[in-house]
Amino acid sequence: MKVEQIYTGCLAQGAYYITSENEAAIIDPLREVKPYLERLEKDNVKLKYIFETHFHADFVSGHLDLSKKTGAPIVFGPTAKPDFDAIIAEDNQIFEVGKIKIKVLHTPGHTLESSTFLLIDESGKETAIFSGDTLFLGDVGRPDLAQKAGELTEKDLAGMLYESLHSKILPLDDAITVYPAHGAGSACGKNMQKETVDTLGNQKRTNYALNQPDKESFINEVLDGLTAPPKYFGMNVAMNKGGYESFDQVLKKGNNPLSVEEFETAAEETGALILDTRSAAVFHKGFVPNSINIGIKGDFAPWVGAMIVDVQQPILLVSDEGTEEEAITRLSRVGFDNVLGYLDGSFGAWKNSGKETDEIKRITADEFANEYSGNVKVIDVRKETEYEAEHIDEAYSKPLAYINDWVNSIDNSEHFYIHCAGGYRSMIAASILQARGYRNFTEIDGGFNAIKKTGKFPLSNFVCQTKTL
Repeated sequence: MKVEQIYTGCLAQGAYYITSENEAAIIDPLREVKPYLERLEKDNVKLKYIFETHFHADFVSGHLDLSKKTGAPIVFGPTAKPDFDAIIAEDNQIFEVGKIKIKVLHTPGHTLESSTFLLIDESGKETAIFSGDTLFLGDVGRPDLAQKAGELTEKDLAGMLYESLHSKILPLDDAITVYPAHGAGSACGKNMQKETVDTLGNQKRTNYALNQPDKESFINEVLDGLTAPPKYFGMNVAMNKGGYESFDQVLKKGNNPLSVEEFETAAEETGALILDTRSAAVFHKGFVPNSINIGIKGDFAPWVGAMIVDVQQPILLVSDEGTEEEAITRLSRVGFDNVLGYLDGSFGAWKNSGKETDEIKRITADEFANEYSGNVKVIDVRKETEYEAEHIDEAYSKPLAYINDWVNSIDNSEHFYIHCAGGYRSMIAASILQARGYRNFTEIDGGFNAIKKTGKFPLSNFVCQTKTL
């Protein structure tokens, strides 16, 4: 028996590849399935089952493409109602893969169909759980995504989650390995550890949610501090439940080099969003006007989802040459399949053609220190918890995730400085502001990390961060 965690840092997501003898199972696969097919061929095993812990909200699973290419059936837990053929398992149903068994434990709470898969090895010993979004390391799944108006509230779902954990998970042996669907950085939880594998016994000791004295306390603690989920989540659920276009077709359509003239025409005729995936350090020096910058070397896909929201939005790419296919792939992971093509020759081709370009004013933290006075306006686009931990005195907290809520409150006649922690998020914000006509600002290179190192700014009292939201 072999269990392999395939972890994708950008999404903080764990897929699992399990083999026994000449058979395999894959749990919660990513959208692009070629790596799984290559692994199956290399190991000379046949994929017997594709297990889905639930209808994912933060990424589009590869279950449909993988099933079509291998013939392996898709397995969901009880109550799931997908719009395609799948095995809807019963609670405690067992599936055999080679000499091992995978037992379905229905664990509703995060969603109604959420299930945990219990791995039983060749000797009959229960050895691991693939807990999906039911149990994370340091946290549990947020219970506010599957609410139904007039039927279920987040408190109802939190209560279900409590019962699932206490009746199905906690009675298991402490030595069992926990393989969650997500780790730190995912919006599916609020207090996840950076580790991606642990024992159940250690989670029983250290996970705050598993150490509440009663159900009411559990509900209150799990719901406390939850921020609104990203707005693209519902669209990803719909794709995972209802189906989607083959990734092969998405890649073929998007991997389309466009000349400067073709790119410009496409932008004008389709209303496509121009997404520049180059680094902030390069982008600010010159870009196609009205471009939005979300650098591919960062939490690219989640920020695309949070900022663009509509998965049907036509997109035109400006990327470093050779990275176009990676950008299309990573966009597809969160359901953004409508890439029309990319600028052939990247921004250099646009600039050399004599077309109009734009820039964003960026200065170093030391330059900022020389310009700073108590009267200047500073906007901090980090998360609330980062701001609360420590910030420049009198700075305004305006998290990037909520830019659509606060952008209209900006007074364009008053100059302001904008920063995040390191410069990635503030450049996203700066590009959005500039695309919407706000130009009276300066962005700070290196963000708060660089600002703090100068020792020249009045800062709030430091408070240790205990939660990452």
